[in-house]
Amino acid sequence: MSGERLAVLTGGQLAESYAKTAHGVLRYGTREVVCVVDPAHTGRRAVDVVPFCASPAPVVADVAAARELGATTVLLGVAPLGGRLTAAWREALLAALRLGMHVEAGLHTDLGADPELAAAAQASGVGIRDLRAVPDDLGVPLAGPVGARVVHTVGSDCAIGKMSGVLELDRAARDRGLRSVFVATGQTGVAISGWGMAVDHVISDFVAGAADRLVREGAGRGDLLWLEGQGSIYHPAYSGVTLGLLHGSSADALVLCHRAGRTAIADYPATALPPLAEIVRGYEEAAGWVRPAQVVAVALNTAGLDDAAAQRAVEDVAAETGLVTDDVVRSGPDRVLDAVLAALPG
Repeated sequence: MSGERLAVLTGGQLAESYAKTAHGVLRYGTREVVCVVDPAHTGRRAVDVVPFCASPAPVVADVAAARELGATTVLLGVAPLGGRLTAAWREALLAALRLGMHVEAGLHTDLGADPELAAAAQASGVGIRDLRAVPDDLGVPLAGPVGARVVHTVGSDCAIGKMSGVLELDRAARDRGLRSVFVATGQTGVAISGWGMAVDHVISDFVAGAADRLVREGAGRGDLLWLEGQGSIYHPAYSGVTLGLLHGSSADALVLCHRAGRTAIADYPATALPPLAEIVRGYEEAAGWVRPAQVVAVALNTAGLDDAAAQRAVEDVAAETGLVTDDVVRSGPDRVLDAVLAALPG
């Protein structure tokens, strides 16, 4: 799909955290985004709805309008709880295929297995790309060194900046001339980087093996790897994926990601989060069951706070954890990057 021009479909959720795939591609992707398809925000620009995404792409009402703007691929930019295709999104993707546009999505629903979608793609001569598709030959982790230094982001919750954090840190490391590589472990990261694996689609026995395969492949691309985190060990639904990544990653250092002010799991508000210092100890203990790794910094997401409140939040977390803390998007990644590099071997 060379030379593709993206339309990102968010189906009324552009302003919501569930549109994290859209947000990530808009901010970090290298492919041209010609528009966002979201009837709730038609007539605005993406950056006006979500300043973080920093994209001036116009928001249009439907895929037909996207086609008129020259879009050649429709990317479903929403990653909902459970990752299933809704009837409304299916109709939009079907319309896109019939208009001669490729379709790309990162759901647990296998779009290519849908007979009507597959037939529409074949009739129009276009493709369907499932970003969550994984290799069928995965196994358990290999023994022996990876051949690169590995930094892994871990989180207190979902959708709080684990991917954004490593993308910012990777970019800053490359700006310093380091052979740095972003290692994608989710569908959004794969959409951005063009390689990686959505480990939440892997059979549970092989999640650690998938992480191991990713860092070994990453070591062929560079010697400083930033492995994207998923979920949280405190999340009632996704802790298994988090732990598999942690144990398969061969991490030399961990960066904790947290949303300022969050005290409970967003999707399970009755599940309270422990204090941050306890979360740090929890991740270090869990990592140490296989391979010791320390949390060396905190990447704090201060979205929604003004500058003064954000600075107070950063200072409070630094005081509570005793770790270098910063918002790597708002303030830049340099302080956190310095802390990580100082802690790494070699």
